[in-house]
Amino acid sequence: MGMLVCGIFVFALFFQCHSHSIQNSMHRFKRFQENAWSDPNDCSRTRQPFVLSNPYNFSLDIRIPGVIPTESDSYYCMAVPVPTSREAYIVDFIPHASMDTAHHMILYGCKTPYATQGYWDCGKELGTCRDQAKIMYAWARNAPPTKLPKDVGFKVGGDTRINYFVLQIHYGDVNSFRDHHRDCSGLSLRMTSKPQPFIAGMYLMMSLDTVIPPGKKVTNADIACTYKSFPMYPFAFRTHTHSLGKVVSGYRVRNGQWTQIGRQSPLLPQAFYPATNTIDVKNGDILAARCMFTGEGRTTKTQIGGTSNDEMCNFYIMYYMDNIHSVPYMNCRDDGSSELFQNIPSEANTPIPVSPDHMMSMKHESAPQKDAVETLELQQPKREEDVLDQGAHLVEVSDWPEAELQLGQVSGLALNSNGDLIIFHRGDHIWGRVSFNMNGIYQQKDLGPIQQPTIIAVDPVKGRVLRASGRNMFYLPHGITTDKDDNYWVTDVALHQVFKLSSSGTDQQLLVLGEAFEPGSDKNHFCQPTDVAVDPVTGNVYVSDGYCNSRILKFSPEGKYISHWGAGSSDRKRRVPFWIPHSLAFLPDKRELCVADRDNGRIQCFMADTGEFVKEIKKDMFGGEVFAIAYSPVQGGLIYAVNGEPPYGQPAPLQGFVISYSTKEILDSFSPDTQEFKIPHDIVVTADGSVFVGDAASDSVMKFVQSAKAEHRSVKKGGIEVQEIEETETFVQANLKPLPKIPAQSPVAVVQKIQEPSQKQHQQPLAAPEEKEKPQTVANQSAQGISPAVITTLLLIPLVVVIAIGVFIRWKKGRMYNDCQVKLEPSGSTGGILGKIRGKAAGSLNLGNFFASHKGYTRHGFDRLSTEGSDLEKDDEDGTDSENEEYSAPPPPVSSS
Repeated sequence: MGMLVCGIFVFALFFQCHSHSIQNSMHRFKRFQENAWSDPNDCSRTRQPFVLSNPYNFSLDIRIPGVIPTESDSYYCMAVPVPTSREAYIVDFIPHASMDTAHHMILYGCKTPYATQGYWDCGKELGTCRDQAKIMYAWARNAPPTKLPKDVGFKVGGDTRINYFVLQIHYGDVNSFRDHHRDCSGLSLRMTSKPQPFIAGMYLMMSLDTVIPPGKKVTNADIACTYKSFPMYPFAFRTHTHSLGKVVSGYRVRNGQWTQIGRQSPLLPQAFYPATNTIDVKNGDILAARCMFTGEGRTTKTQIGGTSNDEMCNFYIMYYMDNIHSVPYMNCRDDGSSELFQNIPSEANTPIPVSPDHMMSMKHESAPQKDAVETLELQQPKREEDVLDQGAHLVEVSDWPEAELQLGQVSGLALNSNGDLIIFHRGDHIWGRVSFNMNGIYQQKDLGPIQQPTIIAVDPVKGRVLRASGRNMFYLPHGITTDKDDNYWVTDVALHQVFKLSSSGTDQQLLVLGEAFEPGSDKNHFCQPTDVAVDPVTGNVYVSDGYCNSRILKFSPEGKYISHWGAGSSDRKRRVPFWIPHSLAFLPDKRELCVADRDNGRIQCFMADTGEFVKEIKKDMFGGEVFAIAYSPVQGGLIYAVNGEPPYGQPAPLQGFVISYSTKEILDSFSPDTQEFKIPHDIVVTADGSVFVGDAASDSVMKFVQSAKAEHRSVKKGGIEVQEIEETETFVQANLKPLPKIPAQSPVAVVQKIQEPSQKQHQQPLAAPEEKEKPQTVANQSAQGISPAVITTLLLIPLVVVIAIGVFIRWKKGRMYNDCQVKLEPSGSTGGILGKIRGKAAGSLNLGNFFASHKGYTRHGFDRLSTEGSDLEKDDEDGTDSENEEYSAPPPPVSSS
């Protein structure tokens, strides 16, 4: 106690002697702070520029200057000049907005805005630009921000006729401003003067003559043009209608094949979304789009126009082209022919379910007006067979089958035209470590073929056996499928062959591909082929080959070799080969073939006719392994998948997944309740939505059905990414606290220099919840067990040190007591106290980088990112997202399955 009193006495003497000097230094600090940018959301002050470390890169910050909307559905615009008269390139957009304040914002580029000073109401008399306004960016609540692929930029300035940026912000509910705080939402543009290899552009498809009759349930607006330019590569899309639009879809049509570019409900936030497929558009291709409207609720006809009582049909394609041949803006306004659109996929007329909290009011972007209440109340027409129950979740049928099935390792499942379940199993044979040598040659031929029937047809309702075949034919069965005539197509990894068999029960071999027990990599040999898929229209046969080879082979119905291909890639600069293409699914409505690339943990889809790469689906939840896939055409296309345990790394829970083909989002995940998945090896889905999974380790088949009453465990928004957006938006909201009442000032666009990152930021994996909580619990337990003597000692040690320092300073400065002055560094020096404090704050507590390292944040490609990634210190290097990364390590020894 005495030591504590002594310490207080010494501190009193110390602060008494320095009172005047501290007061003087605080005055300097205050004067410094008044000139600094203290709040990144305070748009009423001028932000100090950074020192340029790279002469080519800079950042343009565009903010609405502290407005307070007075009525709901207000639109405010402001213009900012392009900061250079020469050509420059926008390479990144960083939004600064809270979903609780701004409804959406759009950035336009033009030559002559309506005003060049201040901001204006652009929702009534005035618009955005006096000349043609070119949309460049859109952000909306509940929607992902636009990200440009690497080496792609929007060209502005120079002779591009984009001399000004016009920011338009729509404020939805004025109740968000009941506290009278000012808003300064906006965005930062990361720009460079370095020419980019690829130039981004916009292709606008719009209908001009559509008339929607009152009360008519469905009216289609079709647009189509033949593309006549150099190749372009779509990477994002946007839809726009007013209140009557239900779904808008865009396609590339090549040689009669329709490939989706994007499909979205205009009731959802009308931002730019990633393109559905990775494709190119070449000279001679047709670009086609359809807007589906309903006239229900209207008493008069509705035409295309600029008011909210009119309608619009716009489909935007954001693309990039080679710099040399780039065309920045193109459009299509031609009505599509009925002959062309009779072949459009049925999904173009299937509405997308939208929850009320995700709806947005449908207004014209340049001259919006108040919409009727029916905007949000108008119900969408739905086709029950095309829309899944949003509350449904797949659960195990514990009493299926009613009688136990006598099975060996279950390797393959299929369905015939009657809906019967076909099981392919290995009987008493087991794939073990000694089954093959290093060259893929089967080592257990002396066991002879499997004597039990290996192909079992089962009633899907009760699980009773209907018929059995496949005796004394196979050594190690693997994949199975059926064709339109119900013939069986199977693979045997020991024989290295593919068989077409009659399903009549006679075991008649109709076709055999490959040579028995002879592995190879030419067009007449396979090496442990894994699966088969058959085109129901052409009869062409696709074989995944396999454990030793990394390819897909295509044959005619008669077994004649046509072509083969390897893995695709959405990255122009690298392509990771297949690592055991393990399962195939044919998508008849899309004319595509999807591959479960097992040890790469991804699903890749290709055009079935050409082998052209379309898209890739890769998720953290797969855990690095995707064993099997199946497809259902409902709801625009659903992919069903099962994962497996990887031979290396940390395994993920074994489970099944339901994935949206269009958005790549995981809609549901499921696993059995009465047992566990061990090696879920194949999966099929029936017409009624029932799912069967064959497990190669438990020698069983499990059935799952939809149950809305069960606990819903679906991942409706893709898991971590959406959590990342929500958490970051919370951070933005915290920055948008009410500001002091300041007179509105003219908008200020500040050019900031971008500091090059000193080193690449590495992603850190998230710890499991148990791991995060455990240290805290241990710490609490430890704190409870510490004795008072130890606590007292720990408190006294720093106190003694402080007293010693105080006595030393007292002795050192004793000669200065008469005037009490202290020497300080100049306030403008970065070595000053404030400079050090600011340096620490900026360098060590970067929330953008914090979320980046803990939430799978990536800057690579067009990924869904947080809506507030505003820190300029963010990593500009390539990153690999767990959703899209591709492994390049050499494959380890193949595990058996």
